[in-house]
Formats: sequence, structure tokens, C-alpha cells
Amino acid sequence: MSSPTDAPAIVPDAEFHDAFARVTAWIEDYYRDTRRYPVLSRAEPGDLVRALPAEAPLDGEPFDRIFDDFERLVMPGITHWNHPRFFAYFAISAAPVTVLAEALAAALDVNAMLWRTSPAATELEDVTLAWLRRMLGLPDAFAGIVYDTASIGGFTALAAAREALDLDIRARGMAGRADLPALRVYLTEHTHSHIEKGAIALGIGRENVVTIPVDDRFAMLPDALARAIDDDRAAGRMPMCAVATVGTTSTTSTDPVAAIRAVTRERGVWLHVDAAYGGPAAILPEFRWLLDPAHDADSIVVNPHKWMFVPVDLSVLYVRDPELLRRTFSLTSDVLTTYEAGVHNYMDYGLQLGRRFRALKLWFALRTYGVHGMQERLRKHIALAQELASWIEAEPGWSIAAPHPLSVVCFRYEPDPALEQTAVDELNVAIMHAVNATGEVFLSSTRLHGRVVLRIAIGNERTTQADVALAWDLLRREAVTVYRTFTAI
Repeated sequence: MSSPTDAPAIVPDAEFHDAFARVTAWIEDYYRDTRRYPVLSRAEPGDLVRALPAEAPLDGEPFDRIFDDFERLVMPGITHWNHPRFFAYFAISAAPVTVLAEALAAALDVNAMLWRTSPAATELEDVTLAWLRRMLGLPDAFAGIVYDTASIGGFTALAAAREALDLDIRARGMAGRADLPALRVYLTEHTHSHIEKGAIALGIGRENVVTIPVDDRFAMLPDALARAIDDDRAAGRMPMCAVATVGTTSTTSTDPVAAIRAVTRERGVWLHVDAAYGGPAAILPEFRWLLDPAHDADSIVVNPHKWMFVPVDLSVLYVRDPELLRRTFSLTSDVLTTYEAGVHNYMDYGLQLGRRFRALKLWFALRTYGVHGMQERLRKHIALAQELASWIEAEPGWSIAAPHPLSVVCFRYEPDPALEQTAVDELNVAIMHAVNATGEVFLSSTRLHGRVVLRIAIGNERTTQADVALAWDLLRREAVTVYRTFTAI
């Protein structure tokens, strides 16, 4: 029988060293000037599928050949979210230091499910989320946990809200129960779709997701929420959770969280605050008002991977009652039984058993930039958005479509009031496609009051005034060209 010492040693050799050096050099070069790439991939559907063989190789291939194919085949199909002129959706960027943290986490390859499976991974999550909580001005009563995305954080909050109703769903489920009333979730048309998806996954059903009207600033009307909850109770339905948003996806509007909390507290309904995008702005003292009203919420989501320069994916859920969350999900097999007291076993606080060492990259980012460095970057983005809005307001034919307190601006081109609204919608979509086709910038659109509006979201730490000005110049140029085409038809 061979002994353990007979096994070949798995250590980095010269080939690994050369490969790692090549990747390092490539990343350095990529960060040096991402502007040389077209922001939006020019790939056509199926390009990569046709370029790659249908079967995996039978024998291993050298790294250089693999990396050559990465550059030759994969890179043309990349839309560069890390580009300073990526203005679509919510612009993001990974700070270079956090890429190093990701490499270290991948090298360690720990599963942070239990404290004992890597004590440092658990305790660094404890410490880093406490830092973030204080940066956001949230009370110490909130306990944090890292998930991959706000979608999972929102799903988890809804599951805890359902458990808080004490309907014995954990044991008995929901199927075939005549004693179980319809459970209701309340949101607005501007609430992110992951909440509705979570309601579907939890068996609540889309018919029980109630859309509350909004005001002219696209914010929820608390009186309408109160009436909806009262009407549901009177009809024998059971209100479960109301969702308020701080920084909606379309416009970054903010629901009146304090007034909504007053409604939900009086009626005993869970309040979840989706601050995935807008929450990080509360790091700024002048924007602390965004989260101050959420101090009495039951759960809050913020996404460091949106606006804190941490790579996808890292979302944080803060809950007021972590034991309720644990009661919702804790289920341990014998092999995972643990005996340490006073520690967090984070697998007990969500659906996932396996957990990556995500806290490491947030810790690297916070230590590298510090609170002041984060504040400086957020202020810069907000200032650039306000400057862009001033240019749009001053330009004939262009108008601002929604309030823009943060780093997203919604706007619309309408050169002739006599044009039908459907024609204006088509015009704005054509302008967006023309601008994106240049490869210089990438922006997206949304609908407000049923009308198409364009969006520019600023969130990359390397975005400058010149990048925003280039996007505005392209918009005005393409608007003239596209409009001429429309009027010639």
C-alpha cells in the first residue's frame, strides 16, 4: 500500500507561475484603458457556440492555447461593465484591489457555511458588515448576512416575513390547507421584479402581489397602502409584507419609508426596504435621510456590488430579528452538527448551504478606500449626474423625465409636440440603438407613465466628466440624424 508521501506534490510550478504572470499582466493592461473596447459587445447570437467544439477535449491543453482562445473567442462577446462609459442599468465597477481579493478567495476555496469550516471567513463577515452598518447609520439592532444578490436577500426577507405570521408553514407547508388564508405582499409598479419572483417561489402567487399606486414622483402612496391592507383583512386575506424601495430601478425614486412604516407598524405587517442601489448613498451625511426612516424596518437590502466598487456578486441583508431568520431556515444534518457556542453558522440564515468567502473583497475595498474615499467617489457620481441633468434641461427638445437625486438621470427627446406619443417612443428607442451602435457608450431605457424614456446611470469609479459629455454629444448628434430619418419617412 502506498503511503501519503508517495502521492505527487501539487504545488505551483514554473508553468503555473508563467500562466499567473500572463493573467496578471492582462488584467493590469485591461484596467489601464478599458475605453479601447466597444462597451456593448458586437457579437451575434451563436457566434461563440459555432466557434467552439461540441465536445470537451479528451486530453488537457496547454494554458497558452486556452488563454489565446479567451482573447480571440471570448473577449469579443463581452459587454464591458467595467467600462467608464457603461451607463446602462446600474453602472458598476470592480476596484482592482477587490480583484486581488477574489483571487485570494478562489485560491483558499473555503466553504463558509459553519464557523469551524473557516472561522476567519465567518468572523470577517461579522466585522465587515458591522462596519458597513455603522457607515450607513443603521442601528446596532440590525444583524447582517452576505448573499449573492438582492434577489436572494429579498426572497429571504419574504420567507422570514411569512414565518413571522406563525402559520406553521415550516412544518406543514401551504398545500392543501383550508385553514390558510391568502397571503398578501404589497409593492409598486417600480419595485424590482425580484420581489414578485420571490412571492412566486414561496407559493404566495402573483395574484396575491398587490400593486400600490404612486405619486407624481413615482413613490408609493402610504394612504393607498393602508386601504389595501385594511381591505384585504376585511376580505379574510392575510397581509404579510410591504416593500418600500430606496432608489428604484427605473428612476431611483424613494418611497416614503417613514410613512409606510407607520402604516405597517399599526397593522402588524413586515416592512422590507429594498435599498440595493440607493442604500450606499447613505454613507454620505447629506444623504443619510435615505435610510434614517428605515431604522424601524424589519429587513433592509443593500448591494455593495452596485455602488461600492466590489465585484459581482455581494449583497447584504440586514434583519432586526436574526433568530427569526434562523428559525426560518435552520436545518442541520448530523454531519454538520457543531458544538461551538456564541458563533454564527451562516448556513442557518438562508437557503444556501455552501457559501463563498465574499466578505474578503468588501473588507479589501473598505480598507483600501476608507469611508472618506468611498464618500468622495459617490459624491463625484452624484455631481456628474446633476451636471448631465442641467445640460439636458437647457437643450431644446429634451426634457428630464423623473427626479434625479442620485446618480441616475431619466430623460426623453421630443422635438415636436405635434408628434404622436408612440412615434416619440419609437424615436427615443432608435436614438438609443444608434448611440449604442457606436461602441462608445452603452445606455438603456425604461417606461414611465407608459412612455419610453432613456436612462444614464453613473457608477464606475473611472468615469469622468469627459465620458459623460461624450455620451451627451452622441445623444444630440444621433437624435438629429434619427429625427431626420423619421421625418423623411
